[in-house]
Amino acid sequence: MGLIELSPDQLGTVVTFLEMRERPPLRPLPDSPLRMVRWPDVDPAKYRLLFQRVGAPWLWYSRLQMDEATLLANVAEVHAVVDRSGIEVGILELDFRKESECLIRFLGLIPELAGKGHGKWLFAQMLALAWRGGVSRIHVNTCSLDHPAALPSYLKAGFRAYKRAFESFPDPRLLGLLPRDTAPQIPLLGAAAR
Repeated sequence: MGLIELSPDQLGTVVTFLEMRERPPLRPLPDSPLRMVRWPDVDPAKYRLLFQRVGAPWLWYSRLQMDEATLLANVAEVHAVVDRSGIEVGILELDFRKESECLIRFLGLIPELAGKGHGKWLFAQMLALAWRGGVSRIHVNTCSLDHPAALPSYLKAGFRAYKRAFESFPDPRLLGLLPRDTAPQIPLLGAAAR
């Protein structure tokens, strides 16, 4: 067993790759006060705001460091999760650019909705939208920095883990992409912590 030491400005995570190759049996969608709204055109500022609201606790940063042109070139099919008052409280991004496949790029709700059963509704919505005509594989990856329920939820939904990798990257809080007090469960190290 070996450890890989990281400098204090770096973070490390184990990434688990998952896939689903058969559509699960159709089930009724769970009740929810939430609804999905597809964004036919993505406004970069609005996208980044929702991305950060949902992903900051788990240190999602990739889309925050992209310039506008790069972001628009990388964004796929975006659905906002909206509450009864019309406030965007979650995100689902599906990428169908590879023939017969759907890559779940991002899936999540704001932290205030965690543990209230909304995840089951969101997973059901995701599967209904991802399994469209011609799709024979849905895949996603999640990492050990994500919400603790992420990996078990994918497995429970019928995804199969097929690969793991270790990823290291600069701490986005030290790069100024996220506030320094974001994700307190992942401590800043060394001089950076002061």
